[in-house]
Formats: sequence, C-alpha cells, structure tokens
Amino acid sequence: MQTRNLAVLGAQWGDEGKGKIVDLLCDDFDIVARFQGGHNAGHTVKFGAEHYSLHLIPSGILHPGKTCVLGNGMVIDPVALLAEVAKLRDQGVVIEDNLRISSAAHCILPIHAALDQARETAAGEEQIGTTRRGIGPAYESKMSRHGVQMADLLDEKTLRKKVESLYEEKNALLTRLYRADPVDPEETIRRYTELGETIGPWITDTVALLREAMERGGRIMFEGAQGALLDVDHGTYPFVTSSSCCAGGIATGLGVPPSSITEVLGVVKAYTTRVGSGPFPTELSDRTGEYLRSRGNEFGTTTGRPRRTGWLDLDIVRKSVYLSGMTALAVTKLDVLDELERIEVAIGRDPSGELSWKTVDGWQTPTVSLKRFDDLPEQARDYIRLIEDTCGCPVSIVSTGPRREETILR
Repeated sequence: MQTRNLAVLGAQWGDEGKGKIVDLLCDDFDIVARFQGGHNAGHTVKFGAEHYSLHLIPSGILHPGKTCVLGNGMVIDPVALLAEVAKLRDQGVVIEDNLRISSAAHCILPIHAALDQARETAAGEEQIGTTRRGIGPAYESKMSRHGVQMADLLDEKTLRKKVESLYEEKNALLTRLYRADPVDPEETIRRYTELGETIGPWITDTVALLREAMERGGRIMFEGAQGALLDVDHGTYPFVTSSSCCAGGIATGLGVPPSSITEVLGVVKAYTTRVGSGPFPTELSDRTGEYLRSRGNEFGTTTGRPRRTGWLDLDIVRKSVYLSGMTALAVTKLDVLDELERIEVAIGRDPSGELSWKTVDGWQTPTVSLKRFDDLPEQARDYIRLIEDTCGCPVSIVSTGPRREETILR
C-alpha cells in the first residue's frame, strides 16, 4: 500500500495558521519537511501555557521522535538558523539528530540582505514589502548559478572561491547603483566557515533520506511557508515571494516524486490578511478592519508588522484549491468573527472582474475552545458550509482558538 503523505499549504497570502495545523497533526507522521522559503516565514504554535515562534524549522520539532527536514528548495541564513535553535533549546526543545538540512539548500549571505535592504529603500513607495532579509537576492544567486550551497560551508576553499566571485559582482551593484556600503567578503568567509563547523552535523543528502524513509513505509508531512497567492508563478506578481508555495514546489523543493503527495490540506483563515504591498480586493480600512486586526492579533510573527485585514475572499481560496489539488481545508480563527452582526464574503468575480458578494448573518456568541462541530452556532456552521460549497472542498478542521486543544476535527 502506498504511504499516505500530507502537504499542509497556505491558501491565501500566508499567515493562515499553518504552524498550529502542522503541530496538531504531527503525531501521525515520521518526518516534517519544509520545501521552500527562508526565515521570512513565521509559524506560531501554542498549547497550554507554551508559545513557540518558528521561522525556518518545521513545527514538528516540538514533537519528540520526529525528524525535521529543511529541503533543497529553501534558502537558509545560518545565523538566523542558529539563533532559532538557541531560542527553542532555551524553551526546552531538544534539537540534535532530529534536524536535517539539505546539502543543496542555498545559503543567504550578508550581501543578499544588504541588497534586499538597498532595493527596498530605493523603491520608496513602489517597494514590494519584503522582510529585507535577503530571501529574493539569495534565490537570484541560485538561479544565476552563482549561489553558495550549505555543503560549501564545509569546504573553506570552495566557499572562498564562490564568495569572492559573488561579492565582486554584488558589491559593484551595491556601491554604484544604490550608493550603499560594500560588504567585506573576507569577513563572510571567516564567519561562515565557523558557522559551517557548527551546522555541519545536520547537513546531509535529504533527497536520499526522504526516499529511504518512504521505502520503509515512513509518513511525511510537507510543510509550506507563505501562501498560494504569494507563489512566484501563480501569486499577485510582482508582490510575491521568490519561491513556489503551491504543491508543485514540493517535488522540486524536496526531490520527491509528485505521486508521493497523496493528500493536500489547505489552510484558510476565516477572513483574509496580508503583509506588505500588493492587491487586496477585500481589504477593510475601517473600524471593522481594525477590529479584525486587534481581535485576531494580526501582527507578523517574523516582522511584527501589522497585517492588512479584510473579508474572506473565496475566489482566491478556490484558485488555491485548484492549483494544489487540495483534498481538504482547515479553517482557522473562526472565533475572531464571534462578535460581528453581519459578515461579508466575496464568493466570485463577474466577467468584468468585479467581486461578487454574499452577506451572511453573524452568530454573536462565543465559539472559543469549542471542540465539536455540532456545538457551533447554526450561523457558524452555515459559514463553514458556504466555504465548502463555494470552493468545492470539504472542511475537515476548524480552529476555535490559538492553542492546539482549541480545535474541531471533523
């Protein structure tokens, strides 16, 4: 029988609550693997009195006996990685041989962050709204075949050759075009050689690791970062991230066959949020939008920036369901809508591109911590059914609070 592996992917512009959902389902899997992005992602996990913020490491790290993989499709800042490891260890999380990093993943260097910052500053009001952490420039180096891979940190001679070549070009760009200070290649070579010595035990051939695990019957959860509408090919370009956030990115970002992705769970917030610039057709800039931001604690896990808020847009969710072949949905933050008398939902677009709307009654009664679907108010159950009917995909999970235990499993 084929091993049943699950992808957990964002169906909006990210920040849908994927960290909680991955954490919730981890017990049924042996490996949790990230396939794209870098430390521009932010996953929050809460259970009991514990609160964890994750950026590079999959949420499975909080579960003993699970192996967490950072795949070849990621770009990794070693400094940020070790800072995250240190913080998690301070919280009592064990990180030893349960973490594995692809030798082919690319490395974010100081020159990449410097370029990211210089570009955004120069763009002024036209900036993309990146986290300025070097994600995009690192992917550029990868695609131009001038990148530094994680394996290169283990060989000072190779690292020096690649850094010197890369910095010669990028420093010219920094100083001549952006009038910014250059970045010292010698300091990068010294520092990153030292970082390689620390990270070295985790660096491995993760393609072989995943293949061997599946051959043994092990189950894998593929954890996405960001959301489908930030996908570099299928999102609201150019206001997107620099990697493939949809299910298609799993095969290339981890080196697994597409047939190994047997189920795809899309995570949908009960309303819509977005960080950074770009189109947002259902955005609310009024008192209701501020209410959603305040009640939902809509501030970026990675940046702390306030998120833009708006009504649920089922047209983009339906697109995400199609793009990734989603087999089920998880709806998060339903409880944030508890006090609203009326709720607007965008259910489609007419031939001219204008949104079609449906107004539904709010339930105006608490749903926080409810654990049975039948215990939800009738209007809340109708809201979930509207999502299912419009998107053509069943809702199998409903989150009624930020903690692991505040969840309805259908």
